[in-house]
Amino acid sequence: MSGNLVVRMAELEIEPGMLEAYRVLLAEEIEASVALEEGVLSLNAISLRDNPSSIRILEVYANREAYEAHLKTPHFLKYKNETAGMVRSLTLIDVDPIMMRAKS
Repeated sequence: MSGNLVVRMAELEIEPGMLEAYRVLLAEEIEASVALEEGVLSLNAISLRDNPSSIRILEVYANREAYEAHLKTPHFLKYKNETAGMVRSLTLIDVDPIMMRAKS
């Protein structure tokens, strides 16, 4: 794996009554980020089966600059602003990839 990659795991707890609205905004942000930002290599969101309000996002960026640029994009800022009241907690965890592969 490239030493330049920035890989993070985001662990979120969403207000249950706002979950559907949150999912719409998250999907919109992920679609825009992957389509518009060359340095966003992948964004994958999942929820825990027994607790759908527990969301996990695996984020992969080409490098630190791509990650920093992502944080300043209009679509990310819209997502952060519009979901602020929906997110009960957010934990960002820097991780080291061991092996990541996907079919295109």
